Amino acid sequence: MSSLIPSRGMALRLGALALAISLAACGGGGGESQQMPPQGVSVATVVQQSISPSREFTGRIQAVDAVELRPRVAGYLAKVHVREGALVAKDALLFSIDDREYRAAVAAAQADVERAEARRKLAQIEYDRSEALIASRAVSQGDLDARGVERAQAEADVDAAKARLQTAQLNLEFTRIKAPIAGRIGAALVKPGNLVAPGDTLLSTLVSVDPVHVVFEADERTFLRYQASATQALSEDVAVPVQVALADEAEFKHVGNLDFLDNQLNAATGTVMARAVLSNPDARLVPGLFARVRLQAEGSATALLIHDQAVLTDQDRKYVFVLGEGNAAQRRDVVLGAQINGLRVVESGLQPSDQVIVNGTRKIFFPDQVVAPVSVPMDAPNSAAAQSAAAAPEA
Repeated sequence: MSSLIPSRGMALRLGALALAISLAACGGGGGESQQMPPQGVSVATVVQQSISPSREFTGRIQAVDAVELRPRVAGYLAKVHVREGALVAKDALLFSIDDREYRAAVAAAQADVERAEARRKLAQIEYDRSEALIASRAVSQGDLDARGVERAQAEADVDAAKARLQTAQLNLEFTRIKAPIAGRIGAALVKPGNLVAPGDTLLSTLVSVDPVHVVFEADERTFLRYQASATQALSEDVAVPVQVALADEAEFKHVGNLDFLDNQLNAATGTVMARAVLSNPDARLVPGLFARVRLQAEGSATALLIHDQAVLTDQDRKYVFVLGEGNAAQRRDVVLGAQINGLRVVESGLQPSDQVIVNGTRKIFFPDQVVAPVSVPMDAPNSAAAQSAAAAPEA
């Protein structure tokens, strides 16, 4: 059986023979060789228009205010008053600690104040009596001075007792943990019945919702380009607009203003930190989300734009096919920029008069292949004309 299996060399010769037979068949028995008919494609002229230059960066959404909720007094957690993850108003009651011992402390401090007030009243009466008798020399000046000192001490005791009462009242108030800001509360990390320690136990977190910050890093070249105008605008409280898109958004739907530019460049990364503030009325921008940030430059510039559908990829390079002389498809490597109104900015590689193949690129097997072009608008490459071109039969 093994003798019936052809060797590798024989297989190669059989393949070459089959290719030769195929070429002979295509030659039509010695006549003129058949040419591949032009493939139907749709082409669109490069769009040239004035745009506002921009740069895109990656960043993260951050809350303007973020608070860690920790108790200020010790005790056993009595109750959680809000639903985890809910939006809460400023000063809303969030947690409460068992306050019975703190109420008792307030009552004791109040009694101390009343006792001190009584002693002060008695000291004042004795001082007034001694002052009335000093004229008749019924008491000495030394006795009057002693009564005056006792009165001063009684007044000081009242002040000290009132301070202790105020401390006790504050501790009682601290058993009710309220929202210092309006925002969304996180998970309750401690459940009722657990002992909490002042300043140590983390109960939950609270972040503001509207507005939010988006923080991003700008490279050194961009920093130098925008530094003068951005710094001047921020110092003069002039709005520097930015546009933001989330990971699932193609368009930059969210608009805000730059409100901070760091005062130094990070030498390790070669970047500078910048921050913008955005309104967030629907709470869609959640802290921690990835965001794309577009920063607009001043003035305008003329740019060339094409549809993303025309762009092909060769490893790490982007290229398109343009219509050359004799309707030959010529490859052009391009450098792409931002997307504007559904079209992609071409920073280099094309000329304003170039006609780019936007449909039918899969029919082009090699450079300079002759095609049958049908013109379509660049912003509507899938129009009826484009579809008829794409439907043209392949060879």
